[in-house]
Amino acid sequence: MERVYAFLERKTERYLTRRKAEKQAAREKERTLKGEVLSWVDAFVFAIIAVLLINQYLFQLFVIPSPSMVDTIEVGDRVVVSKLAYGSEVYPAGPKILDTGKDVQRDDVITFYNPEYESRGPVFDVLSQIVYMGTLSLVNIDRNSDGTVAERLFVKRAAGLPGDQVLFVDGDVMIRPAGYGDFVSEMDWREANGLSLAPQRLLDEDYYTGLDAFSRLYALQERGITSAPNHLVKDYGTIQGTNVGDMYAFEKDRSLYSTLIDPSDTEARSQASVYRAGIYVPENYVLPLGDNRDNSRDGRYFGPVSEEEINGRVLFRFWPITRAGGLE
Repeated sequence: MERVYAFLERKTERYLTRRKAEKQAAREKERTLKGEVLSWVDAFVFAIIAVLLINQYLFQLFVIPSPSMVDTIEVGDRVVVSKLAYGSEVYPAGPKILDTGKDVQRDDVITFYNPEYESRGPVFDVLSQIVYMGTLSLVNIDRNSDGTVAERLFVKRAAGLPGDQVLFVDGDVMIRPAGYGDFVSEMDWREANGLSLAPQRLLDEDYYTGLDAFSRLYALQERGITSAPNHLVKDYGTIQGTNVGDMYAFEKDRSLYSTLIDPSDTEARSQASVYRAGIYVPENYVLPLGDNRDNSRDGRYFGPVSEEEINGRVLFRFWPITRAGGLE
């Protein structure tokens, strides 16, 4: 019996020694330049795929492109967006899966597809999103003709929910929530309901006196009327030479004054009636507004957006480090 054990022991030692030598030789053989390159390529491809899957279905990094959310989020800030908040997309801008059934809540800071975005085709749209996500938001090949980054995604605050009626008066927001009979100031509504007070106006209230005068003078000029009341010229002088900070207020005042100049202008009357009525938020839609109310291309211009177009909720800012943390 001892001879059998000894025989088995010798055979086992020889087998293990041979296997160890074969593995060592295989490792030495593989450590060529080509092998090293292929190894790095394999690791890189795996990392890219992992990043894409995480960005598409779990969390996405997003760079803030405009000042519409100042001071909540600044231009160039980098934030983390939850793709699970309202359901993940099968592919960028595609149908949603993993739907949690959770609705958008008032005050959620959301990312959604820009309704005014000019698509260059589904292939490019998907490719640009893959490059953007695969490089952790460092590379964006989707650019306008002037070289600026095209805003495929917007980030705004969910200010209006289904059933709300929203009016805009000289930069102030008036809201009639579903079930309410009267309009209330948005800021009073926010304070009474413990909501964020981050939405703000950066323009002085006196600015709107000059802006109103400018819109009226513009309406007169459109109709070839060269004479204008002195008080309009005087008020316009207070903002002359500055950029129009609130285009919505300008267009609203212009259309309203146009109906006074020419009541027979049906187009102006139609536009004026829309401004007077405000914006109604239908079922399964959200009205997104920027926190920087005087300088934001938001739902005032393109209306409510479908919840299907919302692709995530901003969780927190991670860059710059000095301001890293949650949002108000």
